[in-house]
Amino acid sequence: MTDEHIDDKPAWIDASAQAAPLLLGASAGLLLGDMMHHNARRTVGIGLGVLAIASLLPYVADGVAGLITGPKSKVGVRRKIQRIRDAGIGSPTADDDVEEQLRMQGLL
Repeated sequence: MTDEHIDDKPAWIDASAQAAPLLLGASAGLLLGDMMHHNARRTVGIGLGVLAIASLLPYVADGVAGLITGPKSKVGVRRKIQRIRDAGIGSPTADDDVEEQLRMQGLL
């Protein structure tokens, strides 16, 4: 049985991907800090802060969704049980195909 949630990537790849924007922003701030006027620097700083918060929203939303619908939550357990129950139902077209095959073989 395969687990859909197994991640084969090493942990350092995710950590470096999350740290890259921080490092780029810090280096840009160090390089451009003295070159800009005080009011322009404040505006750019606030804009970059808002952009940083917006870039964190997918991680936060994914974490909250995992807590609500994850395999250890009530909703996740109910969803898993419902998928198991629905797996045996089959589709109406599949039943028609089976009956047609049985008729062709002369069994029906």
